[in-house]
Amino acid sequence: MLLGLETVPMAERHILAASGGKAWTGRSATAWRFGGLLRYALALSARKRPRLCFVGTATGDNESGLLGCYGAASGEEVDPYHLQLFPMPNVDDVTSYLCSMDVIWVGGGSVANLLALWRLHGVDEAMRAAWQAGVVLAGSSAGSICWHLGGTTDSFGLELRPVLDGLGLVPYGNGVHYDSEAQRRPLVQRLVAGGSLPLTYATDDGVALHYVGTDLAEAVAELPGKSAWRIEAATGAGMTETRLPTRLLDQDA
Repeated sequence: MLLGLETVPMAERHILAASGGKAWTGRSATAWRFGGLLRYALALSARKRPRLCFVGTATGDNESGLLGCYGAASGEEVDPYHLQLFPMPNVDDVTSYLCSMDVIWVGGGSVANLLALWRLHGVDEAMRAAWQAGVVLAGSSAGSICWHLGGTTDSFGLELRPVLDGLGLVPYGNGVHYDSEAQRRPLVQRLVAGGSLPLTYATDDGVALHYVGTDLAEAVAELPGKSAWRIEAATGAGMTETRLPTRLLDQDA
C-alpha cells in the first residue's frame, strides 16, 4: 500500500470477477445497459450513489466502450468516470484517482495487453492500492482474469493460450466463458492438471465470482441455469471439476 492511503480489513475488500454484466439492447456496440452482475458490483459498494470508473484498456480505450458505459449510466443512480491510457493517461495521479472511486469496472478484450499497459503506467499498483482502500474491483472476461494469477486468453490469436502473470490479488486461476467457447474448458483443465494454474474458479456466461478478501464468498448469476466451477489438481495426476452453488440474482434488480 502506498504511504498515506487508507487501508481496510480483508473483510471489507471485494472483487467481482465475471463473465457478463452488460445487457444488450441493440446492435450497436454502445447499446447496452447495466446487467445484474454490474448492478451487484455497485451494490457491494454500499453507496447510495456510487462513483463508477470504467476501464477499457483491454480494447485500447475504444471510444464505443466509453460511450457505452456513459450511455448505460445515464438515468442510473451512479456517477460515471473513466480511466484511459491511450494516447496518454487522462489523469495525473492514477492511484489517487482510482482510490477515490467506489467501484471500478474493467471491460473485456486483450488481458495480455491490459496487464502490459497497466504495468507500464503503474495501474497495477494503483489497482492494488484501490482494493486495499476498499474500492470494489470488478469486471468481465479480461476484467475478470486480471485479478487472478492467470487463466486462458485469446490475446495472442484464435487459438487459446495461457496467461500466467495476472495481478494475483486473489491466489487462484480463473476461467471465463466456460460454457460458451469450446477451447476454454479443456485448456483450463489441462493447465490445472499440469500444474501451470493453481486451484482455479471458472464462470459460465452470466456468472460472477464474489471474493471477500482473498476468499471466494459465493458465485452469483444474472442468467438462470448458469454455474461457477472449481477445478483443482487431483491427487497423483489429473484434475477434478466441481460445480459450485450459484445464486440467481433478483431479475428485477
